[in-house]
Amino acid sequence: MPITLLPLDLTRWDETERDALLISTFIDERPLRGAAGLADWRLCGRLSRLIKTEKQSGLRGETMLLPPGRRLRFKRVLWFGLGGSPGYPDERFKTDIGWMLDVAGKAGITDLALQAPGRATGIIGARRALELLLDLVPDGLSIALIEDPAGQKDVAELLRHRRDA
Repeated sequence: MPITLLPLDLTRWDETERDALLISTFIDERPLRGAAGLADWRLCGRLSRLIKTEKQSGLRGETMLLPPGRRLRFKRVLWFGLGGSPGYPDERFKTDIGWMLDVAGKAGITDLALQAPGRATGIIGARRALELLLDLVPDGLSIALIEDPAGQKDVAELLRHRRDA
């Protein structure tokens, strides 16, 4: 179960090739932030237009498969709606991650990049998100965890400790 870090930086995204980018948004997360915001930028506002035309809202349980176009180095983009953000507890985080990884597994995805739900808005800390994620990642799945510089510092020690163990 290799988990690596991928900076929240489009230049670094251009240097990697992954099968899929998994993005998630809350219904009350506007404008899009984090990985979803960067993907929207590279897709020339396509995600924002889907929200504006109400083809995607961020309702809990929504899933959308999108082509990445020529400007994202992923073969596909999966977009997950998480519902409202207030009171986002660990149990709901685990349920959401489990659902996202289940959908990815059913799609035959074994190599993906994702920003943990709630990280773009700061609802959950980087280290806590990684601790919860580690318990849920199935064998054979390679994940590039998208993190901002502060989040990378928070989780680097935990990842290093896991590799050394």
